Amino acid sequence: MARNNDVDASSINIIRNGTELNGDISCKGDIRIDGKLTGNLKADGKVVVGENGFVEGNIECAYATISGALKVNITVDELLTLKSTANLVGEIVTNKLQIEPGANFSGSCKMGAVIKGIENGQQNKQAGKREKTA
Repeated sequence: MARNNDVDASSINIIRNGTELNGDISCKGDIRIDGKLTGNLKADGKVVVGENGFVEGNIECAYATISGALKVNITVDELLTLKSTANLVGEIVTNKLQIEPGANFSGSCKMGAVIKGIENGQQNKQAGKREKTA
């Protein structure tokens, strides 16, 4: 039987309840955190933080569903969902944000597809166009 060393991007990584991890994580697929992570997390897929999960650091991912506690700066390319048990302290940058009643959020939030353009200097180009047409 041949051994395949390719990374399965559809795999789900799990940090279980009772596990504490100090350090940075980078993964190609999805990750679920039910334990404690102190460090930065970069995932190409979806990040799920369970009700008992805790993350302190920075998170970058495509999608995120949060039910636990975060002290982070989080950047989500598509949809960030804060469940009713979520407690997030920090800065959010996302395309779309969904917050259930009961969720707690303290910090700042930048959202919408326009954010990517503004951060890449597109705002100045658009301002120049407005001045020329006015």
